[in-house]
Amino acid sequence: MKLIVGVIGMGYVGLPLAIEIAKKHKVIGYDIDANRINSLRKGIDIKNQISQTEIRKVDINYSLKSDSLKECNFYIVTVPTPLKDYKIPDFTFLKRASKTILKYLKKEDIVVYESTVYPGATEEICIPILEKSTLKVNKDFYVGYSPERINVGDSQNTFATIPKIVSATNKYSLKIIVKLYSSILKSKVHAVSSIKVAEAAKIVENVQRDVNIAFVNELAMMFKFFEIDINEVLNAASTKWNFLNFRPGLVGGHCIGIDPYYLAHKSIALGYKPEILLSARKINEEVPIFILKDLFKKLSQHKIDISKTNVLFLGASFKENTSDIRNSKALELAREINNLVKNVYLYDPHVGAKDLNLGLNIFSNLPKDRKFDILILAVKHDKFSKLAPLDFITKKGFVYDIQRFFKPHPKIYSL
Repeated sequence: MKLIVGVIGMGYVGLPLAIEIAKKHKVIGYDIDANRINSLRKGIDIKNQISQTEIRKVDINYSLKSDSLKECNFYIVTVPTPLKDYKIPDFTFLKRASKTILKYLKKEDIVVYESTVYPGATEEICIPILEKSTLKVNKDFYVGYSPERINVGDSQNTFATIPKIVSATNKYSLKIIVKLYSSILKSKVHAVSSIKVAEAAKIVENVQRDVNIAFVNELAMMFKFFEIDINEVLNAASTKWNFLNFRPGLVGGHCIGIDPYYLAHKSIALGYKPEILLSARKINEEVPIFILKDLFKKLSQHKIDISKTNVLFLGASFKENTSDIRNSKALELAREINNLVKNVYLYDPHVGAKDLNLGLNIFSNLPKDRKFDILILAVKHDKFSKLAPLDFITKKGFVYDIQRFFKPHPKIYSL
């Protein structure tokens, strides 16, 4: 069976996936974002994830027209699964992608979903849409689920090297799906017994991190009242061989800050309220507000007039060394401070000013001869490692290093 693969969604997940597949198979890369597709046709990744050299190594038909997918016999869906208001799962993009595939679905076609969902969503939401044709799953076409594990900003753990979980609606299609991913990956392909198991495995990976980080975040906030340095505590505790060395910080992004709500939503609908999961989410959501309160305590201690304060805020993305600002808690904190302080200036070497049109003052480059009352380090980009933070503050000023990125100093505070 000669595979012609249609990748629906050319974002952070879809593009690297399409590039790897295109080294062995014919690929159509479909997206509804004209700016995205036109840039990729020129060999440019506007998300700064993949180099021009890598993009131009392979031949991909980047298309805005869905009818370009009609020649495909293998579809991979990599669209976002965000949240609506009240933290309710939003399946808009997933449904739209499924309806697009429905137009061109043929006998023996295989559709694989990579978007993160709660266990059961692929079979409850996606397959019924695909079956609105005269075709039926496992009789005429097949469905699989293989959760994405793209780690944005990580040059070591890439799509090709991270182990891949795969699942399918029957053994026949599972063999084909395993064969496809095995042909393009350097890593292990791990097949599981059902789509639900694969969906659950993905969501548990992220929920586990959320819970562990929430625990150390709670310790960090708690130990402020004890007047104990959480970093020193964790360094001491980590001398034990089986200690899990998580560190406090801002928890945002498109996975850890969202996926627990998908799992909780479905679990509550089925009759079980997950206490630890929701408590962890509550703690991590409250960290920016705790930092804000702590920050204003420090302002008072340093006798700095809030109405005249100048703040330099470093970092806008949700994690280090990436331009990804989806669900960024750093940006959330910057906005909150901007609502209360007169002059807030934000700088992120990875994020362009046009992406930060949020009522903030944006620096395209760090000023060399300007002083600020507060410098806040929110994201530990490697490019910040060479900074001398104390050079940017006034005599009365201080540094608030959320990520404990800089060397300790009496005028440098942290979470």
